This record gives sequence, structure tokens and C-alpha cells, in this order.
Amino acid sequence: MKTPLYSAHVALGARMILFGGWHMPVQYEGILREHLHVRSHCGVFDTCHMGELEVRGPHAAEDLDRLITCRVADLAVGQCRYGYLLHEKGGVLDDLTCYRFAFDRFWLVVNASTRQSDFEWIRDHLSPSTTLEDRSDALAKLDVQGPTSRANLERAFDVPLPDLGYFRFATARLDGTDCVISRTGYTGEWGYELYFPAERAAGFWEKLIAAPGIRPAGLGARDTLRLEMGYPLYGHELGPERTPAGVAQGRFIDLAKPFVGRDPVKEELERGPREKLVGLLLDGRRAARAGAEVYAKEGRVGVVTSGSFAPSLDCAAALAYISAEGANPGQMVEVDAGVTRLKARVAALPLYRKGTARGSRIERHD
Repeated sequence: MKTPLYSAHVALGARMILFGGWHMPVQYEGILREHLHVRSHCGVFDTCHMGELEVRGPHAAEDLDRLITCRVADLAVGQCRYGYLLHEKGGVLDDLTCYRFAFDRFWLVVNASTRQSDFEWIRDHLSPSTTLEDRSDALAKLDVQGPTSRANLERAFDVPLPDLGYFRFATARLDGTDCVISRTGYTGEWGYELYFPAERAAGFWEKLIAAPGIRPAGLGARDTLRLEMGYPLYGHELGPERTPAGVAQGRFIDLAKPFVGRDPVKEELERGPREKLVGLLLDGRRAARAGAEVYAKEGRVGVVTSGSFAPSLDCAAALAYISAEGANPGQMVEVDAGVTRLKARVAALPLYRKGTARGSRIERHD
């Protein structure tokens, strides 16, 4: 499958790969340059492959509270919240963000690879009065991320952006088009997600990359940025074979309400997860690979789920599930790399701690 911007990426000379069944750009100028530009200035990512499911009805909030781990009923209009969609045994079917537009209207922003299965699972668990619509094909999504993103967006569209708190959203008119603008981010930096009609994707993209300070960034930089922040990726840190207890360790999970998969997650959290998701900082630039086993003096203690060179840290870094007793920051471990083992140090997440995403305000850089 191709996003509405496939031809634009090819015209820019992007290296394209298949990601979750979609032809996506992995890099333009290079992962290192794109990563550092987002950390210091502003990048734009094509995220049109993501799914948007709309849930409506007088019992929509109650239904969603039964289906996802975060609390939905107390979301304010204009607020969004991150959580997990689980099966009955507590395994993760998807991680998603829930947006509240009205008392009876919500969006679920879901991963591309699980969009269809999410739709079917949610549809089969809704009340008769609640409706579900897949709006993904009608919508485009661009993520504009970086500490100068507000100033860059305002210059690109020549309009002031709404003042948004972290995990808040609003509607605004950009270039004559009604858009939903949220401020969540998957990079650790201040940034925005723009949702608008799919037919406007090419025009918005061209306007953004023509604006001073904004550069296109691909999946490669998106992955290294989220790795440094310790953000999980579905299919790597999250999946149906694991509950979210080891990655979330209680965050984004409201055990005070009933939801599908609650009991197994509650039991695991109460006894303590056997394995916890931690960071690894490796000696040098050689990256650990997903699936590589991790060893300590007592033997195997875990497995790497994601690994790469981390440009902001100037060393290789990884995410790994490590046995709870061995997941202490500072502990030295070794990662199997085939003919050799790579020395690494367990580190608390996030690995990168200078991100601007959670700031209450940011300079406009006039």
C-alpha cells in the first residue's frame, strides 16, 4: 500500500521500504542528520499510514473504558490519552491514543499493521447503540516535531497555532482547510500531529518542506528518536504474547475500572513483572539487534527488542526485557552478537532526558 505522499517521497530521492505493508520512506538525507535536525530544529514525518477509528454514541465512553486500559470517562473534550487494547489473557493487541471530541464522540489513533484487526475486535465488543467508523482512508496525518515546530508551522501557514497543553488537541483552519491539531509526539520533542482530508496531503507536504527550518524525516529517524526516549513500538516491545505490565509497570493502566484483560495484568503487577523493559547503553557504536540475548554473570537474563546507534547519546543503545532482579540501572551485561558479545550497561528510561515535549511553553523563535 502507498500513502498519498508516495510520489513526493520518491521525487525527493527517499529510500523506500515496506513497513507494515506500506511503502514508506526510511531516510532522505540520512538517518543521523534527520534525527539531529528534529532534536535541534524541526522535521516532518509522513504518518498517513496510521489508522483513525471513530467511535460514537451515548455509551461510547463506557464501551471504550471496557476495551482500553486508560480511563476514558474522565477525558475532557480536547484531551487525548495513551493506552493499550488487550485480549482476555492480557496480551497487547495494540497501543493507541484516544481523543475526545464530545461527550459521545471519540477517535482512536491506531497502528497501521493492526488497523483492521483492531476495528474487528472493537466492533465485536461495542454496545448496540455505539457506532464504529474507520476514517483512515479519508484522512491524512503529518507529524511536525522538534523544538522550533510551533514557529515553523506558524510561518508555513501564516496563522497562529492554538495554545495546546501536552496531550491536548483542537481544531484549526490551515491553508483554508479544517484540521485537527494535537500535541503528543513520538520523538520526545515539542511537536504537533496534523489530521486533515487525504486529498490535501500533497499540498500540505509541499508547503511544509518549503518552509524555512522544516526538513522531511523518515522512519529511520523516527525509530532512533523513539528508542532514545524508551517509547515502545508495536511488534517489538509490545505484542499479543506479553501483557503491558513489564513495559508500562503500572502507567497507562487504570486498575480501578474493569477492562478486557484486566485480571491477568493486575495479577502480574501485584506479584511484580518477571521481566521489565529497560534501556541498554553499549560501549561504542555497534548496535545490538532485536532478538539478541542478554547475559549477566548468572547466565541469560533477557532479550533485546530494539537496537540502534543513538545519535543524541553518541553510542549504541537498545531496549530490552531483563529479568526483574537484573534490571537495576548501572548493572553490567553482555549482548550476544554472534561471534562476540557486546558490553552494555543497564539504564533507566528514558535514555535521552533533554527532550522538550512535556514543556508547558516553548519559544516562538521570532
